[in-house]
Amino acid sequence: MELRGTGIVSIPDEHVARDRCGWAGPPVSVLEPAVLSSAAVFSSPHSGRRYPDSFIQRSRLDAVSLRASEDAFVDDLFKTAPLFGAPLVAAEFPRAFVDVNRADDELDPALIDAPAIRARTLRVSAGLGVVPRVVSEGRTIYNGKLTMTEVQARITACHRPYHTAILEALHRAKEAFGVGLLIDCHSMPSEIGRPSTRRAEIVIGDCYGVSCGADISDTVVGLFSRAGFRVARNAPFAGGYLTHRYGRPRRGYHAIQIEIDRSLYLDEARIEPLAGYDDFARALQPVIAGLAEMPSMLGAALAAQ
Repeated sequence: MELRGTGIVSIPDEHVARDRCGWAGPPVSVLEPAVLSSAAVFSSPHSGRRYPDSFIQRSRLDAVSLRASEDAFVDDLFKTAPLFGAPLVAAEFPRAFVDVNRADDELDPALIDAPAIRARTLRVSAGLGVVPRVVSEGRTIYNGKLTMTEVQARITACHRPYHTAILEALHRAKEAFGVGLLIDCHSMPSEIGRPSTRRAEIVIGDCYGVSCGADISDTVVGLFSRAGFRVARNAPFAGGYLTHRYGRPRRGYHAIQIEIDRSLYLDEARIEPLAGYDDFARALQPVIAGLAEMPSMLGAALAAQ
């Protein structure tokens, strides 16, 4: 796998890009294990909660509303992955600023002041491009449009470093263990999938069997089920851009998406941890351990797929 640009981004210097879009500091954190003993790479692309002042000032939304699209505290829930030998890659920037679970050319003509752009996916048309126009429930972020220069700067400053970090971690896993497994960690609003009182608390997405081997999906479902969670597969979330991009089983790279019902740990209105947050985090520990151990357990079979 290689990191290939689309030719759209024309700001080559990351430091210049940060100045132009108002981002300060490292855009990505990578928590490394003391000893790399797992072929798993944990990813938390939507848990970033550092909002640039210039971004807040340009928004028509209040601070809490801006955070509506966050997978709040998912990075914290999975922060113990390095204890089990696997790295955790997490975005510092918020999803409302740049969404790394989109391709860098998913540009929104309704947001960007560039007449040549055309929406190329339904999610872009809905305002959910690489630089989103809306947050959860379709609430508009800005009063006006952004320049292409600012959008390009955000992609260069934040989007590209995140994908570079994922690629480097997966390549390292593949070289060390013969296989690399991306575990892409997300949260879902509690109203998702509520028609039944037995709704899933965890949704596992493997792009309908395309992004990883069947043994991986079965094992992940089993890990969460044995921990006492109700689990569904591919409905309503089958996997996003990260899962599609990095899941290449025939080349030894597998990817799976995990969605966690926010009501298990989060006050969704206030975006604050519930009183039982620590208990929930502890309940995840055997699952995280099993996820980290899984590639080694299945290594020979995975490498052959």
